[in-house]
Amino acid sequence: MTVAIDQAVADFQAEATSGQQVKLSDLKGQQVVLYFYPKDATPGCTTEGLDFRARFAQFQAINTQIFGVSMDSLKKHESFKCKQEFPFELISDPDHLLCEQFGVYQLKKNYGKEYMGIVRSTFLIDKDGVLRKEWRNVKVAGHVDAVLAAAQALHQG
Repeated sequence: MTVAIDQAVADFQAEATSGQQVKLSDLKGQQVVLYFYPKDATPGCTTEGLDFRARFAQFQAINTQIFGVSMDSLKKHESFKCKQEFPFELISDPDHLLCEQFGVYQLKKNYGKEYMGIVRSTFLIDKDGVLRKEWRNVKVAGHVDAVLAAAQALHQG
């Protein structure tokens, strides 16, 4: 079952960088941003991560956790996170279970080739585990500012 706005997100557990197990139910009381991206160390994905890094303190100030999600291995994630100095964890979803839960694992086309992959998307989950906002087919420029504004509005609400 995929997620829907104003519905509780089914609990999940996933492996992340820094040896963490991320479990949605453990994050109750905090807002959560999950941003799904296609691949570590590619230009768009690096820019998006750096934008979240630049706004990290602002997200922290409103009790909001950030997690990047792709199908890359934990080893690749650790290298990417270290090189870019990301202050948040990256979730490895090699079996694309989390990607499917959020409906972002889809047929893509690139240079005439079709393949299954992650469609860049971001989700904002409230402190009670309810999905409040989603951005699909994200364009990186200006995206993190939109997510931050939505998180701030939700926090104040």
